Amino acid sequence: MKKVQKPKYQRILLKLSGEALGGEDGIGICPGFLQEMARQIAEVRQLGVQVVVVVGGGNIFRGASGAGQGIERATGDYMGMLATVINALALQDALEKLGVATRMQSAISMSQVAEPFIRRRAVRHLEKDRVVIFGGGTGNPYFSTDTAAALRANEIGAEVILKATKVDGIYDSDPKINPKAKRYDQVSYAEALGKRLKVMDSTAFSLCMDNKMPIIVFDLFKAHNLKRVVLGEKVGTLVTN
Repeated sequence: MKKVQKPKYQRILLKLSGEALGGEDGIGICPGFLQEMARQIAEVRQLGVQVVVVVGGGNIFRGASGAGQGIERATGDYMGMLATVINALALQDALEKLGVATRMQSAISMSQVAEPFIRRRAVRHLEKDRVVIFGGGTGNPYFSTDTAAALRANEIGAEVILKATKVDGIYDSDPKINPKAKRYDQVSYAEALGKRLKVMDSTAFSLCMDNKMPIIVFDLFKAHNLKRVVLGEKVGTLVTN
């Protein structure tokens, strides 16, 4: 008989950066990378895992960069939030083409394309085996989508935040620049803060630390990596107490 694989986590929040959707260049939406992400999400859904996704918008527009080009910071951040909605719609379309039931909720009201964010409704969707995609960040300027991920994970009772990146964990320096960079298998919140390891921005990281929300930073671009993380295999870097 085939051994039944039992997931370690029953409810996860997957944080996808906009740059990840943009593929190698990190710009625009790359159909190949989008489809691969959708396949990996569908794969863990088949294990019975409840999945929530928070998407970034850096592949289209980043508020902080806009501020450097003369756009008012708050205006730039709202533009970035709209970019996350575009990415969320693209991911929803890719998932539904694989037969995965999804619902999209936005922190910015736009009833023609998404539900408003309502915590109880989001949890109910999860209980009905739907993937819930959150767009619009927190709905407020000056907060990143990392902060949105940390906030939503705590609100909907996720067991872990899985931060998908283009590298296989957290390093003490940029592995693309320094070939001798050290990779961590596990690191504490205090150590990550003390060594200024780039896990999340400070607001998001503090929210996770205060609420003891574990974070796993891993490479989503390796086939089946998301499934391996959910099954409890040692993939990427775990940030915990």
